[in-house]
Amino acid sequence: MNTTDWIGFIGVTILLIAYLLNLGKIIKQDSAIYLFLNVLGAGIACFASILLDYLPFIILEGCWTVVSAFGLVSFWMKKK
Repeated sequence: MNTTDWIGFIGVTILLIAYLLNLGKIIKQDSAIYLFLNVLGAGIACFASILLDYLPFIILEGCWTVVSAFGLVSFWMKKK
């Protein structure tokens, strides 16, 4: 595996960890940690897709990052 593969692997692993923690009812979908893990994982996976120059996944992971970031900002705004 090369560096780009490792970057993508780390991003996808973070996304899967968030999903499994939610599925196991350890964290909620609307929790800050779930949203943060989604932003982080999708952002890293998007970066790997950019390095690979693979537009379909750049769009997918980029949108996932933006939507999760909006969710995280919304979460913080509700707390204030």
